[in-house]
Amino acid sequence: MRVTTETFLKFIPYLQFDLWDTKRYTSKSITSIYEVVDLGNCIKEENKKYKLFEEEEKEFGILGVNNKTGIFDAYLQKGKDINQAYKKMEVGWLAYNPYRINVGSIGVRLTEHKNEYISPAYVVFSCKNNILPEYLFLLFKTNTFNKVINESTTGSVRQNLTIDILKKLKIPLPSIKEQEALVRVYHKKTKEAESLSLQANDLESEIEKYFLEQLGLKPFSIKEKILTLQTTDYVSLDRWDFFSTDTRIAIELRKSKFELSSIGKSFQFAKRSFNKAQYKKETFKYIEIGAIDPTKGILEAKEIEVKKAPSRATQIVKEGDLIIGTTRPYLKKFAIVTNEYDSDICSSGFSIIGQSANYHLPFLHQFLKCTYGIEQLKNRMTGGLYPAITEPELKEIKIPFPKVETQKEIMTLIDHKKENILNNKELIVSIKEKAEQEFEKAIFS
Repeated sequence: MRVTTETFLKFIPYLQFDLWDTKRYTSKSITSIYEVVDLGNCIKEENKKYKLFEEEEKEFGILGVNNKTGIFDAYLQKGKDINQAYKKMEVGWLAYNPYRINVGSIGVRLTEHKNEYISPAYVVFSCKNNILPEYLFLLFKTNTFNKVINESTTGSVRQNLTIDILKKLKIPLPSIKEQEALVRVYHKKTKEAESLSLQANDLESEIEKYFLEQLGLKPFSIKEKILTLQTTDYVSLDRWDFFSTDTRIAIELRKSKFELSSIGKSFQFAKRSFNKAQYKKETFKYIEIGAIDPTKGILEAKEIEVKKAPSRATQIVKEGDLIIGTTRPYLKKFAIVTNEYDSDICSSGFSIIGQSANYHLPFLHQFLKCTYGIEQLKNRMTGGLYPAITEPELKEIKIPFPKVETQKEIMTLIDHKKENILNNKELIVSIKEKAEQEFEKAIFS
């Protein structure tokens, strides 16, 4: 007779049963070569609040937290515009969003952060002498500990991780010297990624500078102060707005060695409607605005059943098209459609320009991404929460328009430089992932 060791019921002592949430009592055990302790033995909540609104004219630096950069300097705000008491963060303290900690919204305030106050909505805590803030931050970023966090949050609609729950979580605790060594190894590996990131940024700046030089233009500085009287032709004046960069852009664009044109005049917009009632297949590939990377182009097209087609799935794209994300165009959600996505369906949030022998679409793509293009797009946006540019306004964007052969020549060298940027960015991701994996492997067993 076979004896089974499987357990189908889990009994919890009534005194330890504080919430009707089954995942709170499922296994969240971790194994490590290091001592495992309650996180509450290592941290202290910092909940003191300051009434910044009492100093109405004083300007305070406000911090924010996200799942990419961690803590960041968000904005400056006068006391009179702050309607509640804020928490103060010292260097080395951590803060997290209790409703987004499960997606990594946590960070450490570093010496380079100039701002020091943060919304009371964030949970703020400091580290005791037995743990390094940098080590704890990296621990939060591991898949193993993130799983523990996800199993520990409460709430049905919004997942919440309170400081009391956080303190009960178990963590591996090496000695301070061992923590320093682990952090040092991690940063040594990611330093190469940071160097490559700077190189990629330099290459992007170099590409824009080269591109503008070919057009006879200088880099456009948004912050540049104009101390002299500026004039512009009445026919070039699109809006009566002193603060708009339109006038300055119009002046600078006229310095181009090529004739100016508008996108609507020189490029052909495509209209290929997707009718799901007449579509013969059961599924289709759908390209959303979120699937566009400014450097890599289209990252994916989701396969969706025709009967579940989103209302915004309205257009068919073809290989070689330029698709332009019109919502928040400053995010540069523009891409050339490759063969992989030929005949897929895209969101109505894109404007589509088709191929033609009369122009070279990579040239337009590059212009829209440079400062002259982005600033014109921003100046023509409308809307509050979701600012967007309409297609008629997009067609009014001004662009230096050389012959198509010249457009291709300009883009030849740029394409080579872009390849280097793509290689760098892929390597950056690979290095960071490897560093995170090795840190996690060293902590958990």
